[in-house]
Amino acid sequence: MALSDHLRELRARILKSALALTVGFVVALIFFDPIFALVEGPYTSAQDALGADNTQATTNGVGGPLMLYLKLCGLTSLIATSPFWLYQIWAFILPGLHANERRWTRIFVSIAGPLFLAGVLLGYLTLPKGLEILIGFNRDELLNLVDFNDYLSFFSRTLLVFGIAFEIPVFVVMLNLAGVVKGRTLAAYRPWIIVGTFVFAAAATPSADPFTMCFMAGPMILLFVISEVIARYNDRRRDRGRINAGLSPDEMSPL
Repeated sequence: MALSDHLRELRARILKSALALTVGFVVALIFFDPIFALVEGPYTSAQDALGADNTQATTNGVGGPLMLYLKLCGLTSLIATSPFWLYQIWAFILPGLHANERRWTRIFVSIAGPLFLAGVLLGYLTLPKGLEILIGFNRDELLNLVDFNDYLSFFSRTLLVFGIAFEIPVFVVMLNLAGVVKGRTLAAYRPWIIVGTFVFAAAATPSADPFTMCFMAGPMILLFVISEVIARYNDRRRDRGRINAGLSPDEMSPL
């Protein structure tokens, strides 16, 4: 294809994605109340667990309620239509890939998608406890006003961080398949990787409480161990395919 044809195809896929996002935004406006209840759930759960009335969700300014509608519906549309616009990106890149690259990409996409959703779900389930710990530092004689627009940003960052964290083992396996990282290297640096995982979880979680940090680091370590097992198996499979595998530089190969 000529460059102009690529640009026309890119424009068509961008327009399709924009149309899907617009339709998703309109649908989110129609179902705003249940979406709002879903997002507000972790905050109300934390509020009930504290059993205190010294915290209250608010919107600030004249345009605060409108911004809440726009941000929440926009975020909902972005998430709900992600399979469509991600497919548009994939369909634009696909013709430039070789057959084996397409096969591996399909495998990783089928694994990365459920892992990301699992991370988002875990983030949503642990968010009430993180909010409870953070709001619990508020003194009884003070009223804690939570701007819901800020809470929405905090909510989306938490779920996004959890989702991305669950993708790290996928990238480890990709690096192993590319020959960049060996399984035995991962095993040698396993203690440092575990420490680094906890440091990453402590820095990445917006709530910065030990409960949320452990809930992120624990599954990440488990997924890393699984990726290490896959990497070591792939290394053995790769070595069996080589005639001179395991020979030292001083040994002569059968050839």
